[in-house]
Amino acid sequence: MYNILTLNAISKKGLAKLPAGEFNVGDKMDDPDGIIVRSAEMHNYEPPKSLLAVARAGAGTNNIPVEEYADKGIVVFNTPGANANAVKELIVCSLLLSSRKIVEAYEWTKTLKGKEDIDKLVEAGKKQFAGPEILGKKLGVLGLGAVGVQVANAAVALGMDVVGYDPFLSVKSAWHISGEVKLATTVEDVFEACDYVTIHIPQNPSTKGMFNKELLAHAKKGCRLLNFSRGGLVVDDDIKAALADGTLSKYVTDFASDTLLGLENVITLPHLGASTPESEENCAVMAAQEINDFLKYGNIRNSVNFPNCEAAYIGKPRVTIAHRNIPNMVGSITGVFSKDNLNIDNMINKSKGNWAYTIIDLDSFAGKKDSIAQDLSKLEGVVKARVI
Repeated sequence: MYNILTLNAISKKGLAKLPAGEFNVGDKMDDPDGIIVRSAEMHNYEPPKSLLAVARAGAGTNNIPVEEYADKGIVVFNTPGANANAVKELIVCSLLLSSRKIVEAYEWTKTLKGKEDIDKLVEAGKKQFAGPEILGKKLGVLGLGAVGVQVANAAVALGMDVVGYDPFLSVKSAWHISGEVKLATTVEDVFEACDYVTIHIPQNPSTKGMFNKELLAHAKKGCRLLNFSRGGLVVDDDIKAALADGTLSKYVTDFASDTLLGLENVITLPHLGASTPESEENCAVMAAQEINDFLKYGNIRNSVNFPNCEAAYIGKPRVTIAHRNIPNMVGSITGVFSKDNLNIDNMINKSKGNWAYTIIDLDSFAGKKDSIAQDLSKLEGVVKARVI
């Protein structure tokens, strides 16, 4: 029986992927094997020794100390693509909001309450809210992951001329993106050419604050910028300056800040990107499936701190090792099995940056089941060894 702690309300459809006979699920637990979380802050959470994995029901993992958990051998998962359609739909909406001054018109129309001749006032006042159509305009999509690809394809379907940029374009994304999407070689090229730019780049130390005055200086005059990725990617004061001098005509973001709130030509939303019942269900289902497959079979899919590493489970004794990606690690691991005369039936090893993960299936434990994990844990570089 595996213990699963939930730190937020998780969709019942997702939790149904953790059968009651195999998993004990609750929001209060002292010794969880796994955690499913949405937005709860985990940086001040002291993980118990029992904890093996954390699954974030969403794409971003800023609320989880990912590298610290890697040092402890705790695998952190996210759910890329599960909320992609929800975010895509909001971005399509925001393209229109940024062009047609819909929010401003709505707010102005409310001021007519109680006045006489509303029809005449509307006809006289509506010209101040005129805005361009998006048909035939050029959209730049920065980042062609699960959301970026869907946005690019939707914009093509709406008749926009779409330019994408992603130096790390995956084969999966390439297969799904429309053939009408042109690829740019630099971010600067996108800004110089496009009437609209939408950001879909992950936030990390190298990208934080990258949308600053130096980059915005390349923007086509009057560009409309959308940010539904992460607030920290942009420098708010530089956005404010770009709006003031006309470099940008509109900024729409899902991340409110004191600098932006109430600013003219800024539309701030309260992080609504994935706020649909369908998205919450999709993320919960994927997170639960990841936890299930990892705890029961040792397989890793969609981890942010360890490599994807999967092997079909056929019932043979299995050992998994989370370890540092250093020379002779595989040799040291297999040496432990050789010493105990254990025959390896199948083995897979994958690496990702500083970390690696190995799955080994044996013909039998030959009486060594209780000691094998301890012997592996003594190796330099091994942070977690499990017997499945």
